[in-house]
Amino acid sequence: MAHVKGSGKVSQQSQQKRSGKRLGLKKSGGQIIKVGQIILRQRGVKYKPGKGVGMGRDHTIFAMIDGFVKFSKKHEKTVVNVVVAAA
Repeated sequence: MAHVKGSGKVSQQSQQKRSGKRLGLKKSGGQIIKVGQIILRQRGVKYKPGKGVGMGRDHTIFAMIDGFVKFSKKHEKTVVNVVVAAA
């Protein structure tokens, strides 16, 4: 009898390294957001920053105020805004 258990096959998924930069929307329109939270990650300026929003060096759009995420169109580009909820 063997003293060491034989090795089994390791699944292909666990061997593969997760690729991709995890770009795209992190918060959708109408969602509540807090200061500093990331709304979306992008390469280039596909979405433009609007009111209550800042843009990082890598074109990441993030919230500068607490509120709700709102998407709108301006000059054929999508603009991302953060609006304060009316009390």
